[in-house]
Amino acid sequence: MDMSGASARGLVEGVAHYIRDHQPWEFHLVHNLNEEAPVPEWFADWDGDGIIASIDRPSIAEAIARCHVPTVDVSSNRFIPSIPWIEMDNEKISQLAAEHLIQRGYKHLAFCGDDRFDWSARRRKFFVEHAHKTGFSCSWFELTRGFSDLRTPMEQIGRWLQQLPKPVGLMACSDSLAQKILDVCRFRGLAVPHEVAVIGVDNDSLFCELSSPPLTSVMPNTGASGYQAAALLGKIMRGEAIPPERHVIPPLGVIARQSTDILAVSDPHIQEAVKFIRAQACSGIKVNDVARKAALSRRVLELRFKKLLGRTPREEILQVRLEHVKTMLRETDLPLYRIAEETGFEHIEYLSVVFKRETKVTPSFYRTEAQR
Repeated sequence: MDMSGASARGLVEGVAHYIRDHQPWEFHLVHNLNEEAPVPEWFADWDGDGIIASIDRPSIAEAIARCHVPTVDVSSNRFIPSIPWIEMDNEKISQLAAEHLIQRGYKHLAFCGDDRFDWSARRRKFFVEHAHKTGFSCSWFELTRGFSDLRTPMEQIGRWLQQLPKPVGLMACSDSLAQKILDVCRFRGLAVPHEVAVIGVDNDSLFCELSSPPLTSVMPNTGASGYQAAALLGKIMRGEAIPPERHVIPPLGVIARQSTDILAVSDPHIQEAVKFIRAQACSGIKVNDVARKAALSRRVLELRFKKLLGRTPREEILQVRLEHVKTMLRETDLPLYRIAEETGFEHIEYLSVVFKRETKVTPSFYRTEAQR
């Protein structure tokens, strides 16, 4: 695997968790296999019992096929169709990114991808589809192979960004590309997030926290991907027949930072309402409190809110609370009753029901996956 990105590192951590939970494996990590690096010569004589690999080009597929050992693929390229593979839920990743931008009031959406990668093409496809399905315009741009000088595609991205309607909400296929887009915006004098809001994928702290401004990102469940890959490999090595099927791992959610921290609507009353909700949602506020803060009747507030943001004030309050719940589940060891108290839920049972309804998993499952 190419270990330069957070996605691969998180996946390997998931494998390590599986090894700690089960019988120990002698584990050899072959890293930095980027697209230019050859397969190591020693691999031809390797006599291991199983392989987990990101099989992202024919040369790796050929080398692994010659080993004739149980293998699990953690890429979506399908160079060896006869083995099972683990894949991030790119449809859900793109949907979360689009919904995050739409919830912030952006009527124009855009996607920037890299045509070297199948997963980037999938994310673009699903992002554009979700934008159109929800009634929003969407432009897209693909970096292409063959550039020896990175300045050339960056200049092309800059010209494309300049031509987009503003304000625009933009999804990049990865955090690394999103960081480059933020650089282009700065060089071109495009204000982030006021003119261009940017969201990436991977929640790579190196890129996200050091970006200017800090980058919002969709957080995949890479730990679960690695754990599931190791579990499948263990079954195959024990002689179980595992069909060559896709195993899809959904993301954990969006980690919001300053690159999308704005509400792109012109109505000052709704801006005030959303600002109040984001600041006070966990203190037990009701829709009537929001209406008073926005200096509107409840009826007018709900009509304008729904028209501009596609959701009700009550739904906004609930979503803000749930985002705080997710953060506390990821970053603390507080018991659930304390999290309920801190986030405005009167009863732990109600929090559990709402969390399961909105995320499709229980709070305890979410915490386990997020903290792997």
